[in-house]
Amino acid sequence: MNFSELSRVIDAVGKDKGISREIVIEALEQAMLMAARKKLGPTAELEAHWNNEIGEVEIFQFKKVVAHDNQISDDDREIALDEAKKLDDEAKVDDELGIKLETVNFGRIDAQTARQIILQKVRDAERDIIYKEFIGRKGQIISGIARRSERGGIIVDLGKTEAFLPRQGIIQGEQYKPGDRIQALLEDVAETNRGPQLMLSRTSPRYLIALFEMEVPEISEEVVEIRLCVREPGERAKIAVYSNDRDVDPVGACVGMKGIRVQNVVQELRGEKIDIIPWNEDVTVFVRSALAPAEISMVRVIPATNTLEIVVEDDQLSLAIGRKGQNVRLASQITGWKVDILSKSKLDLRTKSAIANLKHIDGLTDTLAQSIYQCGFLNVLDLSKQSVETLARIPGFEGEGAAQELKKKVDHAVKTLGEEVASGIVKEEAKASDSSKATLADADNRLKEAIASANNKGDGNE
Repeated sequence: MNFSELSRVIDAVGKDKGISREIVIEALEQAMLMAARKKLGPTAELEAHWNNEIGEVEIFQFKKVVAHDNQISDDDREIALDEAKKLDDEAKVDDELGIKLETVNFGRIDAQTARQIILQKVRDAERDIIYKEFIGRKGQIISGIARRSERGGIIVDLGKTEAFLPRQGIIQGEQYKPGDRIQALLEDVAETNRGPQLMLSRTSPRYLIALFEMEVPEISEEVVEIRLCVREPGERAKIAVYSNDRDVDPVGACVGMKGIRVQNVVQELRGEKIDIIPWNEDVTVFVRSALAPAEISMVRVIPATNTLEIVVEDDQLSLAIGRKGQNVRLASQITGWKVDILSKSKLDLRTKSAIANLKHIDGLTDTLAQSIYQCGFLNVLDLSKQSVETLARIPGFEGEGAAQELKKKVDHAVKTLGEEVASGIVKEEAKASDSSKATLADADNRLKEAIASANNKGDGNE
């Protein structure tokens, strides 16, 4: 095997692959050691060392010195004293003598084995370098070139390696051809047997945050924070922002002069509508901003069911709900509460129905029924499922005695009315049915009167 100018080759490989000289030398030593073992057998005690002065890997076979040839039990591990003295004048019995082997004696197959080991070591080193580089960029935006489609996703060329943009990471409606530039969030970096696997996403809420971090200097300077972010990729998103400086408006900072900052983000997301709202720890204030541009008349917090009951004017209902329910759905996600939106007319109807249902409880006045309703209980059956401790927290029934008395009356009402009536279902259905029957009967009577009138007029003409 020709090792001339090997040192120069090592430097070239290291520079080309971005691998340290030490790793390449270690690969060479391991490769040469493997080739030597195949040549000399598994029992030989061998060591390989890089000699920087002569620019080659030196292989040494270690043998124990014995007194006479007839004492040698293993030629690969022992040597007679007279032979040892030919190599080292100071050799003594029981010494461990390192004998340098001539690497030129290794054959073509040995060289091929060495080459494979070196290549594998270099590949492993490359993978390690790539992993260390990209694990530090996890959560950041990176860009590359689309190369091909695979499993419904896109293979993206990043230069040193490839990344995968899965189908669920692509915004609906986006299409990429080979050669197109793709910008996305580096969502995950995983080590596999084939090397590091890089996963990209354009649909993650974190991608939207990263885009604003690029566009808004106040965010990178930690003056403005994006506290929360929710998205329906390609359709609509909401971000809640907060300023650590009273003099800086967080919404204005994210919007930018004439809206240039937010428009840059919207353009990158293919027209996705972005609502920028001020974060507030008071959920009643926060949900009003989250449901903008709808005007909110009232917010009622129901902690027992983690619900925010939102009341709006009838003409604001569709605006609060949003297209296909997007506005209320995203508002619910960003606040972390279930959001129930009611028009004023529906609320009035529901309030009257609930008060009427609750008054089935013996001795319950309008005031007490209203108190129960305000605590989020809409009917007798719902109230019957609550514990005495819960009932004792209702204004007007504080104290264990009053709560127990209410519990008895509620249970009696359910038993008397039946569960369907107690829940208000039958009563409402009956009302609707009666109303429907009355309407049909009235229409039938009007039709009969019209026919009779037409017949009478016909008789007169004749």
